[in-house]
Amino acid sequence: MKKENNPKLIKEVIMLTAGTLITALGVYFFKIPNNFSTGGMSGISIILGNLVKGISPANFIFILNVVFMILGFAFVGKDFGWKTIYCSLLFSGAVQVLEWAVPMSAPFTDQKMLELAFAGIIPAIGTAITFKYGGSTGGTDIIAMILRRHIKSDISISMMIADAVIAASTIFFINVETGLYSILGMLLKSFMVQAAIGVINRRKTLLIITTKPDEVQKYITKTLHRGATVWNASGAFTHEDKTVLFVAMTPYQAAEVRDYTKKIDDMAFVTVLNSNEIYGKGFMSFTDNV
Repeated sequence: MKKENNPKLIKEVIMLTAGTLITALGVYFFKIPNNFSTGGMSGISIILGNLVKGISPANFIFILNVVFMILGFAFVGKDFGWKTIYCSLLFSGAVQVLEWAVPMSAPFTDQKMLELAFAGIIPAIGTAITFKYGGSTGGTDIIAMILRRHIKSDISISMMIADAVIAASTIFFINVETGLYSILGMLLKSFMVQAAIGVINRRKTLLIITTKPDEVQKYITKTLHRGATVWNASGAFTHEDKTVLFVAMTPYQAAEVRDYTKKIDDMAFVTVLNSNEIYGKGFMSFTDNV
């Protein structure tokens, strides 16, 4: 591996580790004690843990992850990435360690909705971080990789249906109340993962019309070390020549540019837009997960 890629690799490993551990904490402390089977491998493990005495959901998570990884190697081959292997093993191991170190005989509280909220939010944050850096905690995500390789169908819809079936089956295998909470949790999980990914990926794009473009451009390129696109325009009513700057950056940097522009040109026109997907140098590559 090239030396210049080492910092990127280290960052990826740190973030994948953080995301996976956050997911494991949410699953172990809130999903498993409440039997919230909201889909995925953890959902299947919770159901099996209730049906098979002597084997805990944490043990089933480990067993199923190993089985799914073997299937992944068999059907996906060399494209089965190291990030998925790393996150899968770390997730399974973390849940096992938590079960040994912090045994949970009952939920933290008797407030089901409160527990469900944390069971949805915490794993969603961890999953979003993991997805951001191209990882996966395994399980049914591996099945999706296999299906994507061998079946020409909409995998996202297939996985959503599978999660719904897993959540709904809790009604029959555990009880109606827990099943209904699981279905609600599945919907919450889906929404929260997308929301968390949106927050993590969020950037700002600015369109700046100013009479002092050189100063603003210098501030963007020299102080913030960002690129900018500049083009000439004219006012629709005044027909005066204008200079427009287009720039994409972090929310913090966008605030800096906005305030600087306001300070030097209080007649400037600045449009600030939220952007969840920006591809190119300094942002996401086209191979990144969204």
